[in-house]
Amino acid sequence: MLNNLSSKLGLEFAPYSFSVERGKIKEFAQAIGDDNNIYHNVEAARAAGFRDIPITPTFATVIDMWAGPNFEQLMETLEVNPLKVLHGEMQYTYLGDICAGDTISCTSKVTEVTEKRKMNFFTIETEYKNQDDKLVLISKSLIIERP
Repeated sequence: MLNNLSSKLGLEFAPYSFSVERGKIKEFAQAIGDDNNIYHNVEAARAAGFRDIPITPTFATVIDMWAGPNFEQLMETLEVNPLKVLHGEMQYTYLGDICAGDTISCTSKVTEVTEKRKMNFFTIETEYKNQDDKLVLISKSLIIERP
């Protein structure tokens, strides 16, 4: 296992940004089988109190996939064996709406590292800010490296 696990605590990844598009929201909603009209129709979204089509609850995955570091970059930076990695859990904390037309800027860092039963656990926290520099979402991802 990683010799100097504590050296990864506080490690920051390169910032990235993503322009939220209606089409991407619709595609993702269709892919996950969510037929709620607010993800497809601007009028329905506005009637529900949104300024435009909102993202689905797990859409941050799309933001990270299209704009964030890829799997290989994450594994290389964390110095872990990609063949021994599991995705432990994902948590989203919404602090505001993210809608089509928003530009989201993201910063990610390792906020916790632990070893249990010869496995390494890394928590990566990402902050998502909108074009007004308002923090609208925080995600936490747990990466597990098996022995």
